[in-house]
Amino acid sequence: MDAPAIRIKAVYAHLDCLLTGIERLKKAGYSGFTVQAPLPRHEIEEIMYEGQPSHVRWWTLTGAITGLATGLLLTALTHATWPMINPGGKPVVAIVPFTVIMFECTILFGALATFAGMMFHAGLPTYWFDRALRDPRMTDASFGITFLRALPKDKDRITDLLRQSGASEVTTGDDTVYEVPNDG
Repeated sequence: MDAPAIRIKAVYAHLDCLLTGIERLKKAGYSGFTVQAPLPRHEIEEIMYEGQPSHVRWWTLTGAITGLATGLLLTALTHATWPMINPGGKPVVAIVPFTVIMFECTILFGALATFAGMMFHAGLPTYWFDRALRDPRMTDASFGITFLRALPKDKDRITDLLRQSGASEVTTGDDTVYEVPNDG
């Protein structure tokens, strides 16, 4: 029977140390970790998702196509339901006058789908947010890396990588706290 997974949390005082820690973990082949920061930083996203394009763009495209079709159906069915007198042989469903409504529906549905996709891929709202991730320091001035399900055989290797990258504190699931001396 396998040993249960353990939690490992590292606290960083500086962004550059956090970025070093992420790079070292990725080079060592570890991927199941969460990064926390007091504010959004593009440097973190660039390192974490390097070579992985965002899936939100497909939500936007799907929403825009759905909006275009909805706008066409809305205008065509409205015009067909309340027919007007078409002088001079004008078509019943004319695309040119309906373009404005179709464009507006395309933008509206695309924007709403983008928002929904962003929320979905960000995992929001976080009703499942684990207590191990709740650390008031991460919302104030510190940065952090948390492994929720690290293998026990990787514990020493991961904690060494985190300490060598400049973590000010490394905590493991067995409540062992490794204080890292401040060199500065």
